[in-house]
Order: sequence, then C-alpha cells, then structure tokens
Amino acid sequence: MKVTIIGNGNMAKGIATRLIGGGHEVIIHAKDETKGNELAEQLKQVSGDAAVSVAPVGSSASDIVIVATPYGEIANVAQAYNGFEGKVVVDITNPVDFNTFQLIPEPGKSGAEEIANQLPGAKIVKAFNTTFAGTLVSGTVEGQELDVFVASNDQDAKDKVIELVKTSGMRPIDVGPLSESRHLEGFGLIQMKIQDQIGTNWMSALKFIG
Repeated sequence: MKVTIIGNGNMAKGIATRLIGGGHEVIIHAKDETKGNELAEQLKQVSGDAAVSVAPVGSSASDIVIVATPYGEIANVAQAYNGFEGKVVVDITNPVDFNTFQLIPEPGKSGAEEIANQLPGAKIVKAFNTTFAGTLVSGTVEGQELDVFVASNDQDAKDKVIELVKTSGMRPIDVGPLSESRHLEGFGLIQMKIQDQIGTNWMSALKFIG
C-alpha cells in the first residue's frame, strides 16, 4: 500500500519503520522539509533501499493518511489539506491536557470523534495510540509482536488499516466503532502515567496474552 504519514517526529519514525518493513511505500509530509529528509535517510539506513519519499505538508496525500502529530495540531492539518475527502485518515493521538494529565474531551466523548467532526469527508480510523514510538521501531516487546487496537465506524476503512497493520508484522485487534476510541485514549493516558513507576523507559506495550 502507499501511505502518507504527516509528521516527522518519533511516532512518524516508528510507524514508518514498521510499514516499510512490511513492504509498503511511505510518503513523509513534513512541515520542516530538512527534518523530513533526515527522517527519510534514517529509514533508508535501517531498511536498505526503502520505498520512502518526502513531500511538504499540504501536498497531495495518498488514500491512506496517518496523522502523526499532537492532538492540538489536527485543526491546522485539516486546514492545510482542506479536509481529506474520501480518504482513510488514521488518528494516532492521545488527547491529553499535560497540565492536568487528564483527557481533554468531556466524559463519554473521544478525541477521535472530535477529529471526525473536523474532517467530515474523511473515513476516520483510530489506531496506534497505545503503541509507543520506541516499541514500533524495535517491532516487538519481550519477544512479543505489538497489538494495535483499531476502531472506526467505516468497516471498509477499518479493514484497510487492519490489513496494513497485519502485513507490517503487528497484530491488529478490532475493538468496534469509533466511540470505543474513548477507552483506547484512556488506555493511552494510563500507559503514559505509569511510565516512571514501572521503569520501562517508554518501552512497554499493552498486549493480550492467552
């Protein structure tokens, strides 16, 4: 598959690493083209002759778009692309107020649903919000493949993301409609809160075993 990743930070690197390893083509859309090129070179060094290229934010995006930016940047991304009409847009964010360390959306709502409201023409899929960047780069935790929880109201879009995850060496788990993103974002919040306590240096993962 051809996938656009918007962003050039750690999560963009981690997700791109897994996708390239699965034989997918990745296009990095970076606001800072220099940083985008640096990321592309890092990916090529790790994955050999990787199918990765760089384009500026706001340029034409592929049919699957992964928005690897903070939650607060979504409105700017939506404006830069004039929405994503008809495209599968993967929301990886955890909408956390880092002053209070609580979720931003009111109880019963999710950041993913708010993003769906901002991008009414897009097919929103929640995924990757419980996978830390370092674990994505390594591909496993304690020898176990990563679980990626996926939620969406659009089954076709969800199936495409599930296939993308599966072919990239991870285990996709369909958790239902987009409203379940509230629980995924809660998982993400707890996971961040306990990092100092468990001392894994952000290399832990949520995994169902049995």
